[in-house]
Amino acid sequence: MAEPLVLLPGMMCDARLYGPQIAELSADTAVMVAPITNGERIEEIASSLLDQLPQRFALAGLSMGGIVAMELLRRAPDRITRIALMGTSPLAETPQIAAAREPNIVAARTGRLAQVMRDEMKPHYLAPGAARDEVLDLVVDMAETLGPEVFVRQSRALQRRRDQQATLRRCKVPALVLCGAHDALCPVKRHSFMAELIPYAKLVVLDHAGHLPTLELPAETTRALRDWMSQPYVLT
Repeated sequence: MAEPLVLLPGMMCDARLYGPQIAELSADTAVMVAPITNGERIEEIASSLLDQLPQRFALAGLSMGGIVAMELLRRAPDRITRIALMGTSPLAETPQIAAAREPNIVAARTGRLAQVMRDEMKPHYLAPGAARDEVLDLVVDMAETLGPEVFVRQSRALQRRRDQQATLRRCKVPALVLCGAHDALCPVKRHSFMAELIPYAKLVVLDHAGHLPTLELPAETTRALRDWMSQPYVLT
């Protein structure tokens, strides 16, 4: 049996982000979804998770989940057997983007969280297609389930996050870097850059997905994760 797989959701997402993957992979893999909702710094979130996770595990994170995954890799590289980074970035937040989060924080605190999520997702996140509205509705429902205080904490954590390029250069385990071609938030060139930083990374670009490939192209994403899980520990 493969090592346990830990999945980290993106900002304002829960286990439903990985619903199709859990359904497929849990037939032969122990799958765990770990929340990234506690703490106002990425370091705090990662520290709290390490006490809850298996001693050794495969790790996959999407968006903010990928950012937390990189911090876990920085802190406990000996516990992570392989890593998958999807729709994410190793870079620290720019002052411009950090400042742009403030109006959304105010809106979330004043009862407009659903509108914030819809406004942000439509132009930047999802690929065009018939499933777009269904995915968007699910994203809004996940966000409303978590609530505005989680939105504020996660926004603060993203604003303060560190650069993880050095962490990726030190990575010595099988690595998957996956993204959607339509992801305007974390574009393909960012993922190509990440894949170049990691010594043994495989880059997968899904042509008809955006920022949430686990929901937009679930079968293709699951296939890529299965291939990654089947890679040997020792890379040559």
